[in-house]
Amino acid sequence: MEHHNHGYIGRKDDYLRRLRRIEGQARGLQRMVEEESYCIDILTQVSAMTKALQAVGLGLLSEHMQHCVMHAAQESDAAGQAKIDEAMAAIERLVKS
Repeated sequence: MEHHNHGYIGRKDDYLRRLRRIEGQARGLQRMVEEESYCIDILTQVSAMTKALQAVGLGLLSEHMQHCVMHAAQESDAAGQAKIDEAMAAIERLVKS
């Protein structure tokens, strides 16, 4: 079977940049707790970090749908359905998080 790149490869650097920024946000949150910052200020930063992670997740999901699911659907109905089921499970995990 031929190997195909993941759909996000074209935007890999962008995703890595975003994830590094999120990593910095996590370190900032740790510092805030260490410094005993005000609860609401910490929660505000948790919210910002959560939104940033959701944006990465939604971007990856979109890339997956446009690349992996579409490619599988072109292979066969069964392969397409398997990728759709996989994507739906990922969406359920994103929604529950």
